[in-house]
Amino acid sequence: MTVSRPLRTGLTVLAAGLVLAGCASAPATAPRGPIELNIVAINDFHGNLESSRYSYAPMGSEKKENIRAGGIDVLKGALDAFRKEDKDLLFVAAGDLVGASPAVSSMFADEPTIEAMNRMGLVASSLGNHEFDPGSKELLRQQHGGCDSPRPDKACRLSKDFRGAGFTYLAANVVDAATGKNLVPAWRVVDVKGVKVGLIGAVLKDTPSVTVSSSIKGLSFLDEAESINKVIPAMRAQGAQVFVVLIHEGGHTGEPFDKTYCDGLEGPIVGIVKKLDPAIRLVITGHSHKGYLCKVDGRVVTQADYAGHVLSRIKMTVEPGSGKVDDIQVRNVVMAPDLPGNPAFTPDAQMTAYLQDVRARSAAELARPIARISASGVSRKDSDAGESPLGDVIADAAVAATRDQGVLLGFMNPGGIRKDLEAGEGGVVSFGQAQAVLPFGNTLVVLDITGAQLRAMLEQQWDRPDNSQYMLQVSRGLSYSWDSTRPVGQRLVPGSLKVDGKPVEEGKTYRIVANNFLAEGGDNFPALAQGVNRHDTGMRDLDALIAWLKQNPGIGATGMAAPQPRINKVR
Repeated sequence: MTVSRPLRTGLTVLAAGLVLAGCASAPATAPRGPIELNIVAINDFHGNLESSRYSYAPMGSEKKENIRAGGIDVLKGALDAFRKEDKDLLFVAAGDLVGASPAVSSMFADEPTIEAMNRMGLVASSLGNHEFDPGSKELLRQQHGGCDSPRPDKACRLSKDFRGAGFTYLAANVVDAATGKNLVPAWRVVDVKGVKVGLIGAVLKDTPSVTVSSSIKGLSFLDEAESINKVIPAMRAQGAQVFVVLIHEGGHTGEPFDKTYCDGLEGPIVGIVKKLDPAIRLVITGHSHKGYLCKVDGRVVTQADYAGHVLSRIKMTVEPGSGKVDDIQVRNVVMAPDLPGNPAFTPDAQMTAYLQDVRARSAAELARPIARISASGVSRKDSDAGESPLGDVIADAAVAATRDQGVLLGFMNPGGIRKDLEAGEGGVVSFGQAQAVLPFGNTLVVLDITGAQLRAMLEQQWDRPDNSQYMLQVSRGLSYSWDSTRPVGQRLVPGSLKVDGKPVEEGKTYRIVANNFLAEGGDNFPALAQGVNRHDTGMRDLDALIAWLKQNPGIGATGMAAPQPRINKVR
């Protein structure tokens, strides 16, 4: 990549001139061979500063491997190793670097993630839908730096002089609805080994359907392919020869994450790629959290899983002068040191030290008071009917957080409630005490189910593989009775299942909310997996709980004041 160099001394210039004079008969320009451009891509990092569990089946294996992969120190170590092979390596991303992040990043407004990407030498990233979660003002602050934030309780708590992203956010299809101007640059041209590489960004045009409307107020999200194609002439005018798309939209395939090249890619990205300008040969994607290396209409289309578990390594062979791309080779590399088949690398010591510092700072942050309740705690122990005070609170919190999306009912799996909600002196609840209740960082998903599916889901509380009982926690507005003497699959007392006091109608649609694990049928609730019109809000269940605790200081040991049982057991 282009770098500045010190001026030569007069002696050096003179010596160079004498050498050239002695070589007057040599050709003015020696012919150049093909140029190798090495690109490394990441997507959907979501603030995962630390390594996390990764399950995958490598090419040629039917057995899944379960390991810990990723972490900023591991990623930096891998990039350093790759740069020893090519110092001009180009590191890029396809959006959702931040948002829906673990507490170690989110409690500091994701500034640790931005800083980690700066230290890794990230050059550019497309915007993702989660970059919009806190609104466009905060997005632009993360780009440019400063402390003027709509999240003053989080911004600049890690560093008082947050300087923003050293990389460039790109989005050709996000414009101010009033002016038509792009929110962030559409493209950037980078000089790599004398080749002008044009990077074009885009985010899924359906961002409004997966983002809270207040966060994107005043913005328009245009057709991805049309917006990308529209900027090609301007990029050529700036000398761009090779074009690379970074787009936060993706697909899926049943083929292995490291198969080169898959040919069964499905999903919205396929139609987008087919409409792109022929000059575009490489499309780096995100959003669907899948690893794949595919071809669509002769173009290479990649994605690197999510959470930093995988990096995509891409080598483009380019003709000098013309910039014609002769070949593209790709690999998806699991980010675990010393994994068989991986290039040798070790975690970066300086990044490890940075991670340890952030962890230490977060420990102090965990002690921060976030609410006050009228009790010393709220129990997750359930009644004989299967209802717990804390389960009620969490389900109510999820509904309150998504009410503006038409949600009527909320559900929580009891296995996701890891501890009682404890409070200190005077009923003060700390961030750490709230996080201990919901530590997984699950996001809230809203979806539609029919009354028949609602009934089936509740009957599945007793229809378990091990013949056990597993009672979902439910929000206010839902009530029912059950009878242990009735057959499995028929334990709901006829006529007792009601929403807001009215009997549930089998064919009616009800919009509900649950965490992403449960919404996909987790904990053996397949009826939930049948829900439609799904939208992952990106809001963590923990954040919803904290907001609810703040709004309801009257919460006591039995949950809300004067609670009414939602679940009743008749015998």
